[in-house]
Amino acid sequence: MNNDIQVILQERKNYLVEKFGVTEIAIFGSYTRGEQRKDSDIDIIVDFKEGYKTFDNYMNLKFYLEELFGKKVDLVIKSAINPRLKPFIMEEAVYV
Repeated sequence: MNNDIQVILQERKNYLVEKFGVTEIAIFGSYTRGEQRKDSDIDIIVDFKEGYKTFDNYMNLKFYLEELFGKKVDLVIKSAINPRLKPFIMEEAVYV
C-alpha cells in the first residue's frame, strides 16, 4: 500500500497545499519499511506554511487523511519530532 499512499498523496498535493498550507509531506514507519499489518496506522510527517500551523488546521488535516485512507493516521509536524529520533525517522521518510 506504500505506493498507493504515495500516489494518493501526490494526486491531492495541490489540494493539501491550498486547503491546509502543507509545504512538505512524507510517509515513514511501517509502510516505508514494508512491515505494515492490517491494523497498522499510517505515519506521516508534515510541515506547514506560516500561519497554518494551528491546532485546528492540524486536526482538520489529520481527519481528512484518515477519511481519505480509511485508516488511523499518526500525523507528525516535522519541527516537533524528538531530536533523538529525528535522524532515524528522516532516514526512512519518503517524500511526496
